Amino acid sequence: MKWGLSLAAWALLATLAQALPPTQLAWQGSLAEPWRLFTAAFVHWTPWHLTMNLAGCAALAVLGWRAALGPRDAVALWLALPLTQLGLLLRPDLASYGGLSGALHAATGIAACALLARSTARERWVGAGIASGLAVKLVLEQPWGPALQTVPGLDFPLAPWAHLSGAGAGLLAWAGSRIGRHGT
Repeated sequence: MKWGLSLAAWALLATLAQALPPTQLAWQGSLAEPWRLFTAAFVHWTPWHLTMNLAGCAALAVLGWRAALGPRDAVALWLALPLTQLGLLLRPDLASYGGLSGALHAATGIAACALLARSTARERWVGAGIASGLAVKLVLEQPWGPALQTVPGLDFPLAPWAHLSGAGAGLLAWAGSRIGRHGT
């Protein structure tokens, strides 16, 4: 349940953040204002951008509920949030970033890792399927290409590097949430 509550909190914060100017919260390509490690995830450039990420929160909440993801997985979600933005430092040409998509890719990675570590073959197969799908998606997006990419049907530029950074942050956060712990 803590997984679902964490994603609900993300969705609420993203919705509330729309009352503030995005320039106050968005990632600005440096650590000069460290709060942006957290606030950038809640900035959305357009209503469609917000809607897509709220749908992602809902889908991942359902996945977490069905997979019975535990409290450590929820801790990993919150660890991954700033780690995702830290990864953006590796792309200095990405001067500004906002949105939950990087963090949602982290959540997808966390869910895949949690399922891969389970005891039943079915859960491991589901985890492998999620991990494989995520890997293919990341490669197809070409995060090593332009920092911002125009995608038909989207009214905001896509930042594929943020998706890759989020997936990597999710792996690190999941592993970090397991240090010194046994079980899920």
